[in-house]
Amino acid sequence: MLNPSKRFSLAIAGVLLAGTTAAAAGTALASVTDNDEPLVPAAQAQPGQLTYGQDISNHQPLYNWTTSSAQFGIIKATEGLDFRDASFARHWQELGKKGIVRGAYHYGHPRNNPIAEANFFLATVNAQPAKRGDLLVLDLETTDGKTVSEVNDWARTWLSYVKDKTGVAPMFYSSWRFADTYGHGLSEYPLWVAHYGKQRGTVTPPADWKSWTIHQYSESPIDQDVSTLTPSQLRGLGRQTA
Repeated sequence: MLNPSKRFSLAIAGVLLAGTTAAAAGTALASVTDNDEPLVPAAQAQPGQLTYGQDISNHQPLYNWTTSSAQFGIIKATEGLDFRDASFARHWQELGKKGIVRGAYHYGHPRNNPIAEANFFLATVNAQPAKRGDLLVLDLETTDGKTVSEVNDWARTWLSYVKDKTGVAPMFYSSWRFADTYGHGLSEYPLWVAHYGKQRGTVTPPADWKSWTIHQYSESPIDQDVSTLTPSQLRGLGRQTA
């Protein structure tokens, strides 16, 4: 769940970039302030080879994608069993007009049934027009009091179900520390890892991932990301039919 400082910083970002803030319920992608990544050299892409992207939620409801330099955008669709991001449809349509890679994420709560949460997410996303290459993402950053094995099983069930229903291997998002603790055995799913203590593109993969796909490296003034993949390669991870 978001800590108060993260919620405040996102609200300020909404003021700066959109001219307003949203009071809607729900959380955005996590603040990363307590990563335990070992200090080993990164062997992945150099900064000049990275694809730049951004991710947005209801905290930036009026964000102007037309002026953004992002080559991909990922937006919040749902959380838990009953929260639909009020700005999802607008962001989805704006990204479609812009023509860059787009994705939708679901903020998961392990206290709930993973299949029910997955169906809620898919119903929301499927209600919008689809394009080839649309990415699907599980954002998991809270345990809801569950054990490591319970959280891991929950994530595996959600990811496997969405893959079976869509033919897309969803991306797994979390902070480096959370993924390193709860993400073992999920390396078949592309990793989107948040680590603000590393320069963009220099984070090493947690748990048993051999590589990462997206690195969320900053939350200021909004969440900023880089990918080791080209836009075309990112689309290859998404829906293959509209």
